[in-house]
This record gives sequence, C-alpha cells and structure tokens, in this order.
Amino acid sequence: MKKLHLFLAVLLSLFTMARVSAAELIELRGKITDAQTQSPLPGATVFIPDLKQSAISNTDGEFRFKNLPARGRFLVQVSYIGYKTITQVIDFGNPAAFNFAMEASVIEGREVVITGSPASSDNRKNSTSVATVSKADLLRHPSTNLIDALSRVPGVSQVTTGPAISKPVIRGLSYNRVVTLNNGVKQQGQQWGDEHGIEIDQYSADHVEILRGPASLMYGSDALGGVINILDGPAAPEGTLRGELISNYATNNGLTGNSLMLQGNENGFVYKARGSYKNAYAYKTPAGYVPNSGFNETNFSGQIGLNKKWGYAHLDASTFRTNIGFYEPSRNEAGQLTDEEGNTFSDDQNKDRTLAYPKQDIRHAKIALNSNILLGDGSLKATLGYQHNQRRELEAEGEGNALFLNSYTYSYDLKYSFKELNGWAPVIGVSGEYTHSLNTSGEEQLVPDFDTQAFGGFAFVKKTWDSNTFNAGLRFDYRKIIGKEFQGASDFEALTNKFSHVTGALGYTHEFNEAFSFKANAGSAFRAPNIAELASNGVHEGVFRYEVGNADLKPEQSYQFDASFDYQNQYVSASIGGFANYINNYIYYSNSGELRESDGDEYPVYNFVQDNAFLRGLEASLTLHPVSFIHFENAFSYTRATNRATEQSLPFIPAATLRNELRFEPAIKGTSGSYISVGIDNFFKQSKVDSFEQASAGYTLLNASIGTTLQLSKKQEITLYVAGKNLLNKAYYDHLSRFAPGRLSTEDPSFGIYNQGRNVTFGISLPFSIKK
Repeated sequence: MKKLHLFLAVLLSLFTMARVSAAELIELRGKITDAQTQSPLPGATVFIPDLKQSAISNTDGEFRFKNLPARGRFLVQVSYIGYKTITQVIDFGNPAAFNFAMEASVIEGREVVITGSPASSDNRKNSTSVATVSKADLLRHPSTNLIDALSRVPGVSQVTTGPAISKPVIRGLSYNRVVTLNNGVKQQGQQWGDEHGIEIDQYSADHVEILRGPASLMYGSDALGGVINILDGPAAPEGTLRGELISNYATNNGLTGNSLMLQGNENGFVYKARGSYKNAYAYKTPAGYVPNSGFNETNFSGQIGLNKKWGYAHLDASTFRTNIGFYEPSRNEAGQLTDEEGNTFSDDQNKDRTLAYPKQDIRHAKIALNSNILLGDGSLKATLGYQHNQRRELEAEGEGNALFLNSYTYSYDLKYSFKELNGWAPVIGVSGEYTHSLNTSGEEQLVPDFDTQAFGGFAFVKKTWDSNTFNAGLRFDYRKIIGKEFQGASDFEALTNKFSHVTGALGYTHEFNEAFSFKANAGSAFRAPNIAELASNGVHEGVFRYEVGNADLKPEQSYQFDASFDYQNQYVSASIGGFANYINNYIYYSNSGELRESDGDEYPVYNFVQDNAFLRGLEASLTLHPVSFIHFENAFSYTRATNRATEQSLPFIPAATLRNELRFEPAIKGTSGSYISVGIDNFFKQSKVDSFEQASAGYTLLNASIGTTLQLSKKQEITLYVAGKNLLNKAYYDHLSRFAPGRLSTEDPSFGIYNQGRNVTFGISLPFSIKK
C-alpha cells in the first residue's frame, strides 16, 4: 500500500510536469509609490506566494520579475515598513496592474497572505481563525525554542519540561491534537510523549501561521485543536546572492544561539543553505539552578529548486539533533536539590555544558519535495515527504540505550486548484502517510513496534463576492494501525485497528467596510487514537507513571463553532472572538489508584479512558497606536474545558492570560525600527483542575526590551536588541509546566521546581548581500 501510494504520487507529479502548458515567458515590471506624495518607495517587497517568487524595489521604486507565466490570476503581497500591506489578486495579462500606491500607516498591517488553507488568500477573506507571527516578532521576543516564542499568541500556550522542551497547546488541546507543519510536511516525531518536543530549527522560520480550531479538512487526523504552520522565507530575488547571521546569548542558562544562512537565485535556479547551533547549561530559578537541565542542538538544512514560468519545484533537506539532560528530582532536608546520593551541586557543575546522565539523544532527518505546477487553467500543488526520527534515552554512562524509538514516515499531499469562475474557486486533494516504528536495541519498551497507514481525500469550494466570502468542504479519511506482538520486560499483544471518518467545514466572512470585518467557521474533525493510547504497557520514566493502553478506544470526534470581529484603522487594531468545541470520545489518562512495581520501584498506574468533553473560550486583542512613536499592545485568552460525563475539568488546560506591552518607537537619524518596551504578563489562578492536578496560583511577570537597526552603509544594516524576561525574578509555577507540584513526585505531591527566573538576552541580526 505504501509503495503504491508513493509510486502514484511521483508518477502524477512527473506526468503533470510533462503536460505543463507551454505558456509564453514574460518579464513583468512595476513600480511602488507613496499614495499621497507619489514618491518612489525603495526596498519594498513584492511576493507571489503561489509561485514562490519575490522582488525588491530599487531606488526608483521599480521592480521586475523575469520568470512569470504570461497568463493567469495570482495573489500578490506588497509590504513596506510604515505602510499598509497590500494583498491583491493580479491578472498577469494586465501589466499595468503591477503598479502599486501604498498608504502610510503607523499600525502594523494584519492583511497578510495565509497559505495554510486550501487556497492562498487574504486573511480578511479567510473564515478560519489564523494568527501570524513574523520574523521581526520572533526576534523582538527571544525565547529558548520556537514554541516558547509562539506562546504569546492569544489561544496558544505550551507544555514545558524546562526551557529545552515545549509542546504547542492551542485552545487547550495538545499532543496528537495539534499538527505541526514544516516545509509543507506534517512533523512526525512521537509527539504523543509528554517530554517530546518538536524537532525543528527555530532560526529557519521566516514566519509562522497558527490556525486555531479544527483543520481535519486540510490535514486529516490529529488537526483537532489546530495547526502550527512553520514557513521558510521566499526565494532570493532574481540575480541575487544574500544571507543572514543571527546570534544571541541569554544570561540565565548561558544559552548561545547562532545561525548562518546563504541563498541565491540565478535565472530561476534557487538554492539555500543554513547551519544553526544552540548550547545551554542548567537553567536557574529564583531558588537556584536545576541540575542537568542543559541542552545542545545542531541543525543543517538546504534547498535547491526551480522558479520558472510553469511554477516551481523545490527540494528541501534538513537534519536536526539535540541532546537534553534530565534531572531525577530529590531534595535534602534543607530543601536543596541533590543527586541520588544526597549530594548538592556546585555552581561549576551547574554551569558545565557537558551533559550528565540521564539524558536524551534525539535526531530527525527530513526530505521534502514541494512543487506547484501550472496545469491547464489551474495548478497542482504537490508535497512528497520522508522523515526519520530517532529518540534515545540513556540512563548511565557505558550502558546501552534504555529506550530507543526509531520511526520512518513517508507522506504525500496533492491539491489541484481549478480556475476561478464567477468568483467560484474549487480545490480537490488527496493525501496519504505511512509510518514504520521500531524499538531498536533498547532495554525498555513503552509501546510496541507498529505500522500506520493513512489515506484521505477532500473537496473544497470558495465563493467570493465584493464584501462576502463563503466556503464549504468535505473530507473522507481512513487510518489503519498495526501493533506487533512482543514478549519481554513488558508484554504487548498484537492489534489491528481501522478507523474511518467523514468531516466537513463551512465558513463565512463579511467586510462591513475597509476597517471592520466578521468571520465565522463551523467544522468537524477527528483524531484516531495513537499507539501509546492503544497499546502502552510500561513505565513512562519521564512522567513517573505506569501507563496502560486500551485497544478498544474509538476515534475522537470534534464539532466546533467559532466567530470573531476585527477592526483596524490607522490608529487602532482590535479583535474579539469566541469558540465552542464539543469532543465526543475524548481520550485521557485516569489514575486507577493501583501501584505497580518495576525495577524495584512502585509507580501509580494510569489507564487510558475516554468520555465526552466540552471546551470553550475567547481570545481578544487591542493595539493602540495614537501617534507614530507609541505602540500599546494587549492580548487576552481564556479556555475552560470540562468532562461532560464526570463534570470535572480536563488536565493541562492553560490559565487565563493577559499580556500588555507598551513600546516607544522613536525616530533616530541613521537608524530604523528603534524601540524601547515594557511588558507585563498576567497569568491568572488556575483552580479548574483534574483530580490528579493541583491548582496553580496566579502570578505577574515584568519584561522589557530595547532594540534598533543601524544603517552601517547605504546597503548594509544590522539589528541589535536586548530583551529581559521575568526581570523581578519572580518564583512561580506555570500550570502547564511538567515540573509543577504534583507531577514530579508520587511520595510528596507538594514537590515542584519553579520556572525559569530572570533572563536577559543579547542578540544581533545581520542580513547581507554578496551579489546583486
């Protein structure tokens, strides 16, 4: 089945390229000017997402594209600092349409192109709730990993295991209920584990789209809570060779991060290479260092491809490796953290970048072929992916792997977009995936060896009027999981489970005027149980419990409705929205009260069970920009989740959060983008907890940052920034921290380790151009 699916996908891609329309190659030129003064705007960016092509305006505001098709309608995005972003569908048969007059705006435009939908579109005309995070935002709010940076978005939070590991949470849902995309491929890396993060280089992200709400229509099973779509930047403009250097240092755990990227474009042949390295010693809380909590990470990625009149084809490859230390917590009578023998740790030990045992060694390799081929009057987007994930747990020096999970994943995704006719834009698609997972040379087994096969197909249509859009879609999915029998330290019975489901979505948007808009979306989604939920039988060391799976679990079924209002003018940007999500057969683990012995220790037994659940909440944001140099940003999110059968709260639901940031942005000669900011993050008390959780107290964190972009020469600039988090060194437990009380020790429920204390990050970003 796997080989047949892959063969058909590759054959269809090759056939498509052979049948590409021989449309005449044209060179399109345009000009970007100020709408009021008519003066040219040099350095503006013109981006055509469906062709992966970009251009930069010169000193006269002029730009050109050399490898565009002579016909067709494509969405174009024009952006320039201090101006309202333009998103417009352009007819390539009308060259005059490539002249743009931009309106000055002191507020950052949110009219950005969304690509993580069946067809690229202006966000105002996209019915699903999508938030975007730019590279500038990622730099302005430095973090220990990518998910940590994204957790500032309303509705998004993170399950953490210290600074090294973060799992995304969207509207209270995480683990296999959130899909992470990178290079168009669904990331597969045993994301069912509590202490399993995502294996993606944070420096490679040009911007991130966060789809909040069910997205099974596009991505099948697992997109129950939403999607994190990590997007690389556009290819370099024609005839250029350019790059960037990013470097930062954090005081709390000595985190050093460096990344170097180089990319070029020679007559439509595009290429890119990036190397990144991060290293940190133990992080410090207000009560002291957390022993052996350091980590290191090494990443390499590259791309080669073609941007031509028939579309584009890009081949991406990447390798990711991280080593993470783990601490098996214990305290002496004085409350100090100690090793197994009761010895405390010195500062030299805590600042030693050589990791001690136990630790994890995680490796991930990925190859992805992405293409969009103009075929007839439409276009075919294809993504073929291969991933190899290895996760080793090492208990002691000189010993073998305590646990070694080794998985191989092959995937394909094909979408054909028909020519828009009278505002109707249909899209059809198919996708499939095959995973082969082994326990390799490990002493322990938590889950059996297994194979999964998945297939799905969908149809989607969108209708656009002047101020209204309507969309509808339907999808069918089939998934099969085969667990292999195993007799050993843990026994596993053979299992074969098959799941199929039909999902659908309806959406509507209305633009009352240029400033005020409304969007609503109703959709269903499903999630097949993962292998851990179906077949676990052993000690999950990282979470200190004995897990027992349930082979009779049914798929989760979600029915969600959300709606939001958005308002934006030159001085104010505001949005408010709410959601209600009913999930039937919600899967969770329950403490049976039983203890089971393993290797001389006793662990509480947790069984996977399911009931119906109800999640609801709201997200709101307000940004005020009364004058050009004052920026006041506020964001609020709240999620409430209950078990409809027991009326108890669901576990790992984030506390309500209110974030405020006041930023002063002075105009300084010889610089651009200068700012000084002060922020307050308010996390409310979380008392709505599951029976095995403890309530978390509320807390407030003080943050501040300063940054600027210096113009070193006419063509060279450098961005410098300093950012401080938790400047008052507040001692607190985040409710989603796995080090919070009640989660680390079965003997002492009050045992907990605080989150990271005061941390100041110094950083630079140096873009450069070698050839133009």
